[in-house]
Amino acid sequence: MSEKINVAVLGATGMIGQRFVEMLEDHPYFNIEGLYASERSEGKKFGDTLKVRDYAYKQETLDMKISKMDLDHIAKNCRIAFSGIPSDLAGPTETELAKKGVAVFTNAGSHRMDEHVPIIVPEVNVHQFDSVKDQDTYKDGGYIVTNANCSSTGIVVPLKALQDAFGIKQVFVSTYQAISGAGYPGVPSLDIVGNVLPYISHEEEKMESEIAKMLGTYGNGKFNYSDIVVTANCARVPVIDGHTESLVLELKGNPSVEEVAKALADFRGEPQKLGLPSAPEQPIIVRSEPNRPQPIYDVFAGTPERARGMASTVGRISKSNGYYKMWVVSHNTLRGGAGGSILNAEYAYKAGIL
Repeated sequence: MSEKINVAVLGATGMIGQRFVEMLEDHPYFNIEGLYASERSEGKKFGDTLKVRDYAYKQETLDMKISKMDLDHIAKNCRIAFSGIPSDLAGPTETELAKKGVAVFTNAGSHRMDEHVPIIVPEVNVHQFDSVKDQDTYKDGGYIVTNANCSSTGIVVPLKALQDAFGIKQVFVSTYQAISGAGYPGVPSLDIVGNVLPYISHEEEKMESEIAKMLGTYGNGKFNYSDIVVTANCARVPVIDGHTESLVLELKGNPSVEEVAKALADFRGEPQKLGLPSAPEQPIIVRSEPNRPQPIYDVFAGTPERARGMASTVGRISKSNGYYKMWVVSHNTLRGGAGGSILNAEYAYKAGIL
């Protein structure tokens, strides 16, 4: 294969930034050119900033030095920037990098609802990559691609499978979200231990709008949102990693529970067809046990090893009063965070959008 593409990791001292580094180690397409963060982290070794506790980084990665974000340097040396920086900083930083000709794949929410910026989950809506060609910066090689909110990502692949198979009228979702979704150090321990917080700022609104955007289409220079009605309730629970979500669906057809389970388990998207490195071979894993999925067992679902944590696990599929019910578990900082952006960049590489 041709020479690897140089990439920058922005926000390398944060939880999502460190997940980017994890998934970029020995990547077949991409080479980490530099790790970037704020000035207060400049000169520190990556290993001195660790927040990810379930992955063993290589020593050469741990010894890498953190640099402050010099956008001119990044633009000169990197084709891609993976952004794990906070939304308030991400907005202007990502816009500036795109203007300088960098392809930005971001976990931040700043640009998700912009006019020509797609929210991509490649099993669901790779056709919406067309929108980047309408971004003003595309002519110079720069553009922005976002991934979805971590709670939207976990359920949108199962929703896509069911939409394709049967059609969906409406979705009711209740989320039980892990504390790592709040970043590091996250929620104060005295607020979350032994407790459930029934409010996550703007989360419900994000889910309702983002899913409609992703399940819609793009054409004639604009996004056409899906008419599927999504109603969300979101809570934070004392789980470290792994969002659990309860779905109640009204489908257009009248399939059996077995047909629903088969449609989910058999679903494959473009990443699977292309064999992208971080794509799980089976993006939706269906469990038949009465007490699954659970974060403690299912958060790292997905094979091969590079796709660990990239599959959604669905269980307790049932039918009641004309509605279909199920539970979903997905990894919020892998599939719902850094891994989602890496998979987007892998698709862009394969599709010639880089």
